[in-house]
Amino acid sequence: MIGSGQTTIRHGGAQDVAHVAELHADSWRTTYRGIVPDEAIGDGLAAQRRELWELRLAADYGEPENTPVLLIAERAGETAGFVYLVPQPDGRVLVDNLHVRPGRTGGGIGRELLAAARAEVAERHPGAELYLEVLSGNTRAVAFYEREGGVRIRAQEGVFPGGYLLPEYVYAWPAAPGPASGPTSTSGQSTS
Repeated sequence: MIGSGQTTIRHGGAQDVAHVAELHADSWRTTYRGIVPDEAIGDGLAAQRRELWELRLAADYGEPENTPVLLIAERAGETAGFVYLVPQPDGRVLVDNLHVRPGRTGGGIGRELLAAARAEVAERHPGAELYLEVLSGNTRAVAFYEREGGVRIRAQEGVFPGGYLLPEYVYAWPAAPGPASGPTSTSGQSTS
C-alpha cells in the first residue's frame, strides 16, 4: 500500500467486489444522467455492476502480463475511487474504468489514480501506451483527461451496455519512462 497522506492506493481483489460495484453504480448514475438513456442507469444497474465485478475479479487470465489490475483509492477508511487496467493483445493497456465516489470528485483522487495507473503500466508493461475511451458528453471527464496530459487520438461511436451507440473520444498517454515501483499517488485537484 502506498499513500499520499490523505489517500492510500492499493491493489484490489475479490474482497473488494461489493465496494467497487456500489461505487461504480453510483458513479454511473451521477455522471451519466442526461448523457445516456435512462434505461442504461436504471433499477438493475447495481446488480449488473455487482455481477460484472464478481466475474472480473474471479476470472483466471493466465499469465500475469495478461491479467487486469484493479487499483483502489481509500480515504478515511472508505473506497473513494478505483481504476481498472486491462492489457490488450496489441501491447497497449486500456483504462477500462476510472471512477471517483460522487461527492469526492475534485479532491485529487482521480489524479492520484491516473498517476498510479501510469506507474503500474510502466512497471508491468514497459513501453506500453495507456489509453481510454470516454463518452464525449462527459465533459467533466474529458476536461480532466486533457488537463492530465491525455492526447485525443480519435472520435468514434462506442457501444454502451444495452446496445446504445454513443459518441466517445479515445485518449492516450505515451509510455511512461522507466520502470516504476508499483502503485503511487500524487496530490492535487482533479475530477473524473
